[in-house]
This record gives sequence, structure tokens and C-alpha cells, in this order.
Amino acid sequence: MGTWGSGNFDDDTAADHLADLTGRLIEEIAEAMSGDPVGIEPDEYWGVAVPCNLELLHLVASRHYVGARLPDPETVAGWKEKFLGVWDGAIDGLEPSPEFRQQRREVLVRTFDQVADLAAGRADARR
Repeated sequence: MGTWGSGNFDDDTAADHLADLTGRLIEEIAEAMSGDPVGIEPDEYWGVAVPCNLELLHLVASRHYVGARLPDPETVAGWKEKFLGVWDGAIDGLEPSPEFRQQRREVLVRTFDQVADLAAGRADARR
């Protein structure tokens, strides 16, 4: 394929780079989600980094660059269920304000949903 435009992401090397980069984000999420649930509690590293990785995946993939990878929608749905279950079970122990609790949960739901929706749209386009 080579080069198909003048943009920073318009050639095979850039597509390979994006595949590697987004692949690492997905691998980190998958590893965190398959590990000890304590690791994804709201005050733990992966409890913060998993949503960050999802947001980064969405930002890159929503630009429709060649090479940007996404997990399948069913995987994202499973991650969402597990993550929110852990979050719901642990957040009150941190004594957040009711407003923060509600707003943060809404952001988390939206973060998972936007990645799942983008992945579903991509899957539908391939059919």
C-alpha cells in the first residue's frame, strides 16, 4: 500500500505504529481486567489507568486512522460489567460526595460505551 496521503498517519509505517500502540493499550486493559479485582478499584493504579486507556483508544480510533485497533464490542461489554462491579463495590469506602460518585460513574459508563459503540460500528462495516 505504501503512502496514500501527506498526513502523519497516511502510510504503512504509521499504520503499523498505530497498531502497535493501540495493541499495547488493549493488552494493558486486558491484563488489568483479568487480574486481581483489587487492582482495578477506584483508588488503585489500574482503576484509573483502564479508563484512561479506553479514552485514548477512542480518541485515536475515532479518527479512523488505518491501523488503529479496537477490542470487539463483547469484550468491552465484559470489561465494563467487571469494572463497574468493582467500582460500585469499592467507591463508597472512599467516601466521595454523592455528586462526585454520580458524575464519575456516568463518565465511566460513557467511556466504556463509546469504545464499544465504535467497535460495533467497525464490526458492522466489515460485514
